[in-house]
Amino acid sequence: MTTKANFPAAAGSVVVPYGHVVGNEKWRGSEIAQRLQGKIKLIFEDGLGLVDFHLSNRICILYISEADLVAGDDFKRRLVRFRNANSLGGIVIVERTQISDQYFIAVQKLVVLELGMVLLPVANQGEASQLITQLVREQSKDHNSNPFLRKQCSQLLEASVFRTVQQIPGVGKTKALLLLQQFGSIHRLCNASVKELELVVGQTVAQQIHTFLCS
Repeated sequence: MTTKANFPAAAGSVVVPYGHVVGNEKWRGSEIAQRLQGKIKLIFEDGLGLVDFHLSNRICILYISEADLVAGDDFKRRLVRFRNANSLGGIVIVERTQISDQYFIAVQKLVVLELGMVLLPVANQGEASQLITQLVREQSKDHNSNPFLRKQCSQLLEASVFRTVQQIPGVGKTKALLLLQQFGSIHRLCNASVKELELVVGQTVAQQIHTFLCS
């Protein structure tokens, strides 16, 4: 079911009816919209700006396609503008394909380490639609207090941070776990000195981490 509704378009003021998703008009007729139909109630709205889909009044999705990654840095500016301008919880869905894979680590670093947002890779729009459907259905299990999305986003962020830290040169699963246990937050890790890092992972890896995070 796809309808049109005149909801407020300003960030943070979009009204999302229970059981619905509000999508940016630009996605009308897309594969992701077609796959969502019949699974959830999708409403298209003009003027959502940087946001692609609102799952609730406070949680939204920004979608970065393979074409966006290959085209240049416009998507980076979009993400930074969103984070600087909104208090909304943003989930960034990124198409990770054979073509876009070379850009993925840099995107992880920006989204998770620098902007503190949740990043979820998908292979295509079909996989993205399944992910959105899952999030909406889980949210609907307890829509009165709606604790799921807060908990879900926290869990997704932790997993996303853990995967991203593993991508730092010289850091694998074990060192990533040690680093996050030691520093407690990604903000503290990014601001740690080489000497502080050395106590956890040794001099060589500490320098690699510091160079990666400060570059």
